[in-house]
Formats: sequence, C-alpha cells, structure tokens
Amino acid sequence: MADPAIILVSEHHADTLLDEFRSRYDRDYDLRTARSCAEAESVAKQVAEAGDHVALFVTDSRLPDVESVHLAFHRWRLVVPTARRVVAAHWDYFLADGPGLRAGMAKGKYDAYLLMPRGRRDEEFHNAITDLLSDWTSTVPQPEVVSAKVISPTHDALTMAIRDFLDRMGMQNRLWHPDTPELQGYLAGIREELGVEELRWPVVTAANRPPIQATSVRDVAIAVNGAPRSFEIDEVVDLAIVGAGPAGLAAAVYGASEGLSVLVLEAEAVGGQAGTSSMIRNYLGFPRGISGMRLAQRARNQALRFGTEFQTGWEVTGLEAGDELTPHLLHTDGGDVRARTVLVSSGVAYRKLGVPSIEALVGAGVNYGAAMTAAREMEGNEVVVVGGGNSAGQAALHLARFASKVSIVVRRQGLEETMSRYLIDEISYNERITVRPCTRVVDGGGEGQLEWVTLEDTTSGARTTEPARGLFLLLGAEPRCDWLPPQLARDKHSFILTGRDVPRDKWVDGSPPANLATTVPGIFAAGDIRAGSMKRVAAASGEGASVVPLVHAYLAPAPEDEVVPAPVS
Repeated sequence: MADPAIILVSEHHADTLLDEFRSRYDRDYDLRTARSCAEAESVAKQVAEAGDHVALFVTDSRLPDVESVHLAFHRWRLVVPTARRVVAAHWDYFLADGPGLRAGMAKGKYDAYLLMPRGRRDEEFHNAITDLLSDWTSTVPQPEVVSAKVISPTHDALTMAIRDFLDRMGMQNRLWHPDTPELQGYLAGIREELGVEELRWPVVTAANRPPIQATSVRDVAIAVNGAPRSFEIDEVVDLAIVGAGPAGLAAAVYGASEGLSVLVLEAEAVGGQAGTSSMIRNYLGFPRGISGMRLAQRARNQALRFGTEFQTGWEVTGLEAGDELTPHLLHTDGGDVRARTVLVSSGVAYRKLGVPSIEALVGAGVNYGAAMTAAREMEGNEVVVVGGGNSAGQAALHLARFASKVSIVVRRQGLEETMSRYLIDEISYNERITVRPCTRVVDGGGEGQLEWVTLEDTTSGARTTEPARGLFLLLGAEPRCDWLPPQLARDKHSFILTGRDVPRDKWVDGSPPANLATTVPGIFAAGDIRAGSMKRVAAASGEGASVVPLVHAYLAPAPEDEVVPAPVS
C-alpha cells in the first residue's frame, strides 16, 4: 500500500502549500496538489480506487468552481469520509473569510481554520496539522507504527475486546492472521519462547514484554501493566483514588502536585467511559477537539510527573471505613491498601438492554459503549446507535466515518433534551446519520454475528426489521457500588450522596458534609458515580480537582477561627 495522501488545494497558492508540506511530510505522505474542488475530487477518487488512503485535505478558503469550501468538503467527504479537513486561508483574506466559514466548523464540516504559512518554522500551523494526522492515524484499522501485535485467525469477541482495551490505553495495535507468510518465523520464535507446539489464539505481544496466549482482557492488562502482587505498603497513602476517569485523574494531578501521596486503582483502562469518546469538542482549551483516550493519557502522564502511582487492571473488591485514628482499608485483587482518605470515582456502567437475543451477541456486533475498535470494522455496513446523550452522539459521528448508514435510536421525541447543541448540529449535517425518535430496539440476530435488528415505534407499536452489522448501546448509567460499605448513603438508584443531598439524620451538629464529602469522614465521591453529577467530562474534572482542598482540610484541620482559602492553580 502506498503512503497516505495529503491533498493540497488552491487555485493560486498550491505551490506555496506544497513547498511548506514537502519540507515536513514528504518522506511519510504522498503529497498531491489540485487547483479546484473538482480536481481535488478527482485526485481523491484515484487514491481511493487504488485502495490507498487520503489522510488530509488542506484547502484555500476560496476555490474557483464552488461558492464555498463547505460545498467542496461535502463532495470530498462523499469520496473519502475518514480524511481530516483543514481550511488554510491566504493571509490577504484570512480575516474577511473567517466569519462565514467558522460556523461550518461548529457543524463539523471541517476540522480547523488556519492561516496559510507565511514563512519557515510556522510551528503553530504544523502543530495543528500533526494533531489532525495523529487523530487520523488512530482511526486506521492497520496502523503503520504499533506498540502491540494481536495475532488471531478470527475477529471474535475476545480479539475485539483486547484491541479495544489497547486502543483505550493509547497503544497502537495491529491485527495479523497467523497464516501471514512473513509471520511464520516470528510465530516459531513465540512457540519456542512459550514452550508449546501449538499456539492458542489470540496471541498478544506488547513492546518489550513476553508474548501471551490471552484468554481474557485481564491477561493482556497484566501483561502490559504487570501482575497483581502482594500489595503491602509500609506507609499509609494520603489519598487513594478508585477509578481513573476524568474525576480521578484530575484529583491525582492536583493532589500529587500539592504534595500528597496519591495512589490510583483502576480496574480497566485509564480514562473510564470518557476514554472511549472518539472526539470531545467542548472541553476547555482544545479548540480542535481531543479524543477521550488522548485526554486520559495526557492526564495520566501529568499525574505521573507529580509522583502519582497507578495500578491499572486492579479491581477494588471492598472498602472498610476507618476513622480519625484508623486508616481506610481498600481490598484489591493484589492485596490491601491503607489510605487516610479515599476518593470514589469509579464511574458507572452502561445499562443493559435486556433483550436476550441481543445480549447473546455482545462482542459479535453488539457493543456496550463506543467500542472504538469495533467502529473501524464497520466500513461499508449499516449500524445502529442506541442512546441520546453526548457519548451516543460522539459515537455516531465517529461511526459515520466508516459505516454506510448510522441510525440513532432514542425513545424521546428527539435529541434536544439530552445532547449538546454542537453535536446535534454536526449530526444534522452528516448525510450518513439518521435520527429515529420514539423508537426502541426489541430484537436482533444473525448467524454468530449481528446481521439484523428489529425496531419498534413506541407511539404506534409498528415494528420493522432492518439490516445492521453493528449495534452500539449507550443507554445511560448504572453506578458501580456493590463494593462500598453500607455506611455510605446512596439514593434510590445507588448513586452516592454527598453534601446537602445527604439525609438530614446523617448531618453532624446540624451541618451537612462538604459538597463532595460522603457520610463517612475522609471518603469523598466525584464524577458520574455521585448523585446529581452533570455527566460531563469537564464537570467531572472540576469535581476531582475540588476534592483536593477537602482532603487537605480533613488531613490537617484548621482552627475554627481560621479560614483556609482553596488553593489556586
């Protein structure tokens, strides 16, 4: 396969763009130029028909054969839906064209509006370009640079789950069939290393780690992160965080940066449900958006820099509440952890659909959550997304890069009550996505793989059976609370109560706990598991950061007549 193409489009400045891109990208990308929308469309068709990829369109803001580049992007997207799209306006009309074009960016018509480079070393421009190329690379089914190899003869549920875990950990991975000729010597070495005559699939090898014959995702997590060992720490940690979603990661960064000893325990991949989001566009400070995986990995690296210790692949199975003299005790698969304070930020699980025929195909076309790896396998197929929240909207937009048709199924009258406006606007613009209001999934099936679903109109009761290769269920939240002690008050749905939501009979001296404090002193809750949370990444991050002053106050109470201000970043 040839190098992926970058198509540079400008009637008068194509050579300027080519010179700028040639100095940076000529080794790794096939640089093409075009002078019009139609010419760029023709180039893209040639690349696609040859079985190769177009990674990026970079176009001037004015083209001779269309009234607006919005129309050009629309035509190009019909040819290559996965390519990233950039407007690089010439400096003579950058300001004049901006107001009319930026509204299109809000609707997802393109990814960035940039000023065409005016000289060498325009790092701001190239930072945007490399970010978009990195984002594109993460959606390629078989990336060039890999951190982990998955070898399997089938795309079964276990193989897909392993690849999804690796994706969420930020580990580029590639799938090989064991009969691949160039792999035979490599497999012989693995058989010798493992001391077996026949290999069981899938086989997984991660960078600088021994190969394993995986029987579960947990096997891979142990291979990547190390096996749970007897977890005996002489000292008591200041803050133990259960769950490495946005709330837990924020608390880890702020806590460790302020001198607390912090340990994070995560049963699955860092990032939680947010880590499965293909693109979060409304998170402060990322105007071009950022994937949930990249946001989580950056936060993890930031926390590590301040001294946080992470143990991923470790499930917390119990919590024994302590008191002012006795630390809290967390039971894990590898041993016990003693902590002066605990933050519960273990998030929520997606609710089950409860249709037996659908549940039987989980991992074989049916997925709870966005399942980024499964999305890449949907090329050319019809898929259904169930859910009306932001996660469902992000999943639908990502799937539309690959699937021929995406149906969003919701029981409500529409998406307005539950989804952010920017996502609704992007969905309405995307010709591959259809919203099906007042509809639910009642059946589905196929020969070992999802092939069809039955949808029911909740107002008329009418049912239709439609082809579907993928079903992505993002049905709302169920808290993971079965490991918590009964002293922690919870609402009727099992979400943890904090602050003024705590029942009055649990208040101390007529005063409620602090906003994120629970009914057990020294135990706090943040993020989706907390009753009344906003279910947004930014809100969870803010809650996680806000816990840290409460931890300080608990560990070193101030005199009653002294007011301790919250730390300022």
